[in-house]
Amino acid sequence: QVQLVESGGGLVQAGGSLRLSCAASGHIFSSYIRGWFRQAPGKEREFVACISRTGIIIDYADSVKGRFTISRDNAKNTVYLQMNSLKPEDTAVYYCAHGSGARSGTRASQAFYDYWGQGTQVTVSS
Repeated sequence: QVQLVESGGGLVQAGGSLRLSCAASGHIFSSYIRGWFRQAPGKEREFVACISRTGIIIDYADSVKGRFTISRDNAKNTVYLQMNSLKPEDTAVYYCAHGSGARSGTRASQAFYDYWGQGTQVTVSS
């Protein structure tokens, strides 16, 4: 079992920045992918970004490329999502996910991930 706890969400004006954190605990294998997804009201959950434990694999959704940066601190078992130039359409609940590689699917699909956090709300006002 892996437990994930997100933090760092909040209310920010358009153009502002936030940094989300995802702290993991439990049985963490040496190889994994950690991802961020988001779900806006009335919409499906969508992929935002992911990173491997080594940092070699990093992917972003087209909608956040150039604005969001994913990073990790292996010593703290924590992954971060730095969000800059925020837009009202970035408003959503942001979820952290942990994929051990045991499941099928692409890194951008929810099916790839074994464990999920409870989410943190990000609200961007115009």
